[in-house]
Amino acid sequence: MKLQPIVVSLLDTDLYKFNMDQVIFHKHTDLCGQYYFKCRNKDVVFTPEMEEEINAQIDHLCTLTFTKEELDYLRSIRFIKNDYVEFLRLWRPIRDYVTVSRDENGELQIVVDGPLFSAMQFEIFLLEIVNEVYFRMKYDYETLRKSAEEKLDKKIKALNDGTYTFRFAEFGCRRRLSREWEDVVVRRLAQETDKCVGTSNVYLAMKYNLTPIGTYAHEYVQMYQGIDEIPLAYTNHYAMLDWYDEYQGDNGTALTDTITTDLFLRDFNRAMVNNYTGVRHDSADPYEWGEKIIRHYKSYGVDPKTKLLLFSDSLDFDRAQALYDYFSGRTKVSFGIGTFCSNDTCEKALNIVIKLQYVNGRPVAKLSDAPGKAMCRDGDYLDYLRRSVAFRLEREK
Repeated sequence: MKLQPIVVSLLDTDLYKFNMDQVIFHKHTDLCGQYYFKCRNKDVVFTPEMEEEINAQIDHLCTLTFTKEELDYLRSIRFIKNDYVEFLRLWRPIRDYVTVSRDENGELQIVVDGPLFSAMQFEIFLLEIVNEVYFRMKYDYETLRKSAEEKLDKKIKALNDGTYTFRFAEFGCRRRLSREWEDVVVRRLAQETDKCVGTSNVYLAMKYNLTPIGTYAHEYVQMYQGIDEIPLAYTNHYAMLDWYDEYQGDNGTALTDTITTDLFLRDFNRAMVNNYTGVRHDSADPYEWGEKIIRHYKSYGVDPKTKLLLFSDSLDFDRAQALYDYFSGRTKVSFGIGTFCSNDTCEKALNIVIKLQYVNGRPVAKLSDAPGKAMCRDGDYLDYLRRSVAFRLEREK
């Protein structure tokens, strides 16, 4: 490696990776998955030197194991179960599951292929590696760091002088400028303001005695599309049943837009409304989404003030404040802010993702509420999924 190790702990990932993996460990160990990398920015070129460094960093990642201190910390999280922690004592990232290459245009290609309970863990680690390698090798890092410091100073001032009045969690692992910069951001937000309620980064939560925060991601609902006996338009139903069975009301924020929020609400019935503490927004207009969710709660006679709306879609601090001002007093409101915490510099951040695309050899997809965020390698399957969703929505009008 030309750079220092980017990942130095297997806790240096989002909490929801452990949340989802525990359900898979207990209920779906027969599933295998394929994940694919995508950079949504145009005209981004990865050099041969970057590819070589990314591979070297992955080699290092796959030498790591959980320490006793890390395992004990996971046990201290109320809803993480001891048998799963004992499994993690044996688990390590397996290098053979990951391949990295570049095409003739310098577009980076990464595939993760293996048992789902193991393959899914690579996502955040790989995004952390790719992002830091790119920014350290393409730009002058000290210039980026200086601009990030200046912007962070302004945010902290605004959080303390009443400009920003909302509370939020730091969600910046996957697109951070660097490991050391996310550490600085989380420490300063937690110690110099009273607005940061926690972080999705489990390692930093442990290091700074913060609350680790996370629920589940699109891949969790997507994986049910790969189970033969589950109809495509009912995957939210089975995903939420398994989640509630695993956590019994703990960890109870549901993600609505994997196969559209309109379809999600068909399965978010009275039992689920009562079983879950709230829902998370991740695509399309957040105001329209929030109004739709509030109406849904009221249709079951539930006071929206007792439920949480968690916003996490490309938020900066000004957008979060506007949402807080709009919904505050009508419902509980919280925010997860990622890139604008951990990689807000003088250069444009990368919009990079690694998405689940096949389960047990079958294509799976995320539709989302914003057509531009749909991702599927099989166009015929994507059309079929959309028709399945539309058919159920029409039938259950």
